[in-house]
Amino acid sequence: MDSDRRQFVQLSLLAGAGAGLASTAGAQAKTITKADRALKILVLGGTGLIGPPMVEYARARGHALTLFNRGKTNTHLFPLMEKLKGDRNDDLSSLEAEVTKGRRWDVVIDNTSSVPRWVTASAGLLKDSAETYLYTSSISAYAEFETIGADESAPTAALSPEEEAKVKTPKDITGENYGGLKARCEEEARKAFPGRCIVVRPGLIVGPGDYSDRFTYWPVRVAKGGEVMAPGNPDDPVQFVDCRDLGEWFIRLVEDKNYDTFNGVGPRSPMTIAGMLHGMRATIDNEISFTWVDADFLAEHEVQPWREMTVWVPPVGEEAGFSTASIEKAKAAGVTFRPLAESCRDILEWWYSDAVTEERRQNMVAGERSLMAREAAIIADWKAR
Repeated sequence: MDSDRRQFVQLSLLAGAGAGLASTAGAQAKTITKADRALKILVLGGTGLIGPPMVEYARARGHALTLFNRGKTNTHLFPLMEKLKGDRNDDLSSLEAEVTKGRRWDVVIDNTSSVPRWVTASAGLLKDSAETYLYTSSISAYAEFETIGADESAPTAALSPEEEAKVKTPKDITGENYGGLKARCEEEARKAFPGRCIVVRPGLIVGPGDYSDRFTYWPVRVAKGGEVMAPGNPDDPVQFVDCRDLGEWFIRLVEDKNYDTFNGVGPRSPMTIAGMLHGMRATIDNEISFTWVDADFLAEHEVQPWREMTVWVPPVGEEAGFSTASIEKAKAAGVTFRPLAESCRDILEWWYSDAVTEERRQNMVAGERSLMAREAAIIADWKAR
């Protein structure tokens, strides 16, 4: 067993509260009630980060599900569930065959599209074979990050036909065109399902099974203890949503036919980067301290927000509103949030389980181990400054 994993196992994780949280989570799973009406739901995707908890919740609610995907991600999941194999990029033949036979679904949930022509093709194919279409967009669809804190009516990003035509596959998606592509996908979904479309714009999605590490870096780093480099101002805002809360909310939205556009972020009340880090700190019994290093100094040392100092984006300039999206509509529509401690605990249990290889643990995608290696030197420079 590697030293980090051994250290985690030995820590008193969620000291005094772990059993209570575990029993609460179990109680929630046991008390899921059946929906008033069983739905036939077609999920485009279903095996990534949002998909599995969404599918499990839908099954617990009594719905029948069909998954359409390439059959390449988490293929061991849901062995008895109906699966249609295909590719949003160039192979909808299995879906076309079902539509030709007169197959109908109550709901289509689209978790996988960032390419507008994919939505044009799938939503166009299914517009007369389903009643409701839920499209998973992004807060990046807003035209300016300064407007994210406004309500969902804020302008969305524009993308020229020439720019859109350059995007042939997901490999052509960049930070510059992603928001505009998501906004165009929304347009295509609404065009195919006028008055019958739900659009959710998530921000940072977190939870067990997230292979982007955009949140996982922090629970892992806090669990290691010692002097932790914390970014920016302790009052800088952060937002994130647990994949399980988001996926379960999707099912309630389609059950209620809540045709509208929502920001899908959390937590319920505003949180700062200090609140997040100290909340994680409270789940671990170890020796730890935080040293706050300002944004300009981090930039001088080529420490990137979001990619290395994950979750955090300095609330200045064009990105001033990035972590302040309004969720008033979402709360009114029944979104729920589990405690930060529960997300943190479950992420760590997953990270140090057999589901994650030691090679994977040594090569985080974001919040790179190289940053952890440089951390002490940067803190020393900061203190000398």
